[in-house]
Amino acid sequence: MLLYLFSFLDRVNIGNARLYGMEEDLGLTGNQYQTAVSILFVTYLLAEVPSNLVLKKFTPSRWISFITTAWGIIATLTGVTQSYAGLIVCRLLLGLVEGGLFPGAAVYLTLFYTKRELALRVGYLFISAAIAGAVGGLLAYGIGSMDGVAGQRGWRWILILEGLPSVVLGIATWFLLADDPETAFYLSSEEKHLIKVRRDRQLGQTSSAQKFHKADVYAALKDWKVYAFCAGQFGTDTMLYGYSTFLPTIIKGLGTWSTAQTQALTIPCYCLGALSYVVAARISDSQQRRGLYTVLFGGISVIGYGILISDSSTGIHYLGCFLVAMGLYVTCGLPLAWLPNNSPRYGKRTTATGLQLTIGNSSGIMAPFLYPSSEGPRFIRGHSVTLAMVGMANVIFAFMCWYLSRQNERRRRGDEDAKVANMSEDEIVELGDESPRFVYTI
Repeated sequence: MLLYLFSFLDRVNIGNARLYGMEEDLGLTGNQYQTAVSILFVTYLLAEVPSNLVLKKFTPSRWISFITTAWGIIATLTGVTQSYAGLIVCRLLLGLVEGGLFPGAAVYLTLFYTKRELALRVGYLFISAAIAGAVGGLLAYGIGSMDGVAGQRGWRWILILEGLPSVVLGIATWFLLADDPETAFYLSSEEKHLIKVRRDRQLGQTSSAQKFHKADVYAALKDWKVYAFCAGQFGTDTMLYGYSTFLPTIIKGLGTWSTAQTQALTIPCYCLGALSYVVAARISDSQQRRGLYTVLFGGISVIGYGILISDSSTGIHYLGCFLVAMGLYVTCGLPLAWLPNNSPRYGKRTTATGLQLTIGNSSGIMAPFLYPSSEGPRFIRGHSVTLAMVGMANVIFAFMCWYLSRQNERRRRGDEDAKVANMSEDEIVELGDESPRFVYTI
């Protein structure tokens, strides 16, 4: 959680820095601020799948430690940049090293937890994002008051002081993060054995399936279901990055509040988002239903954007911000547990998750341009496009829920048993999600 909290904080604190004079000091004009926000995702996207593919080779403790320390140094040095060009270079480098964290963490969790426990654990990463949003506002309020200390503007102190903890955390990760359950110093022999037994009970989770095979990578690349999840993730992540980066700007446009008041008003929204995810993830894990709650909370966010678009009072618009937050993390987070649940083989799971996050996060390139300063304070176009993207994602996830339910019914009836008529039990188990005995999580 700490890793992703600081990762997300270092990625989006540029939104808070904007309120403390960054644009003026660097001479940003036109869409240059939006370009600086979005360009991070160019290298971020390019890093995600390759990072997942080398995770086992370099081991999680070494690889994650390296990228964490690197992004902490880059995030800190962003605070001393003196020009637009310097800001662009820092954002490109930041995306390159941050891109491997979330997909790596999502796959890493599958080594320790079963499919019935995964949504809540992946959810903790999204809760970290919500906490980063809330804490970022508080920190920006406090650090921004250092404006003028040592001759530096408040926005520089925000970036510097929020980047330094990642350096320390990266170094600690080298020593504290286990590479797998077998090397976890904090687990007893009995606990390690229990994790292995629990994993082996899941269909398709054989010892061979937990190794990296190129055939599993190709299987993921050829599976249309993976790309359907990617398209849905693109829609929901449009909301994630637009909301997370521009919420202070959106709220400031709703009234005549000071910068400090604006920061304070963002905090309850993020807290509601975190709480709603914890509740939804627990229910989703207990019922093993992902699609229902993804679509339900996506609908709540759509209503929120509809309210923001409407010609209503300030209070009603602020309510819209709460409704968007309520659905945001559930709609973005549950699919990231849903797809791995249906990919028992490591090679396919790590490739599918990498693709899902790569294509989903590519929305971060587009999202900043949905909220240009010239269209404030209402940002009708930005809210409308985001509403449409979340609506599209809801349609895709509803379809996948129906399709996977239909496939489960076919397998229960034995319609696909002919595919394995001449295969041994061991061969059938090695088929992973292609086995007629595998039951999809819906």
